Amino acid sequence: MTTALPGGDEHAPRWLTDDEQRVWRAYLHATTLFEDHLDRQLQRDAGMPHIYYGLLVQLSQAPHHSKRMTELAIDAKITRSRLSHAVARLEKKGWVRREECPSDKRGQNAVLTAEGFAVLRKAAPGHVAAVRQAMFDRLSPEQVGQLGEIMGIMAEGLQPQGSGADLPWLR
Repeated sequence: MTTALPGGDEHAPRWLTDDEQRVWRAYLHATTLFEDHLDRQLQRDAGMPHIYYGLLVQLSQAPHHSKRMTELAIDAKITRSRLSHAVARLEKKGWVRREECPSDKRGQNAVLTAEGFAVLRKAAPGHVAAVRQAMFDRLSPEQVGQLGEIMGIMAEGLQPQGSGADLPWLR
């Protein structure tokens, strides 16, 4: 049964159909449980939340294990404020350090330390196993392809181009 408001206003919201509502709730349920699963695994095995692991991965894959803070926020899909807070925590652990950006004295780079790289290397196998167990082992190869295509389409639609875009890393 669809939810509709009385009156039949042509400007009324397009309510979700029963099937859409079912898919939407399943998506929310799965993504919430999945993120919690990964966060708990990383907290238990590596003493860090999933967001910190993602930042370490981004830095490990960057040339010289260094990335401008603005680019790191874009890649992590988080606000600059949240990134700054996370990097401060990673600095306290000795896993990351900040350096002035050589090409722009106003900018800063986050740099993965040797200790941070060692922590990441130790955490990676357990994290990959958790991802594989929770996602890929449950899907057929065809479903994996479909999920990748669907997520790509969704992400593309949520990242409008232009100066008026309201994206986390622009806040």
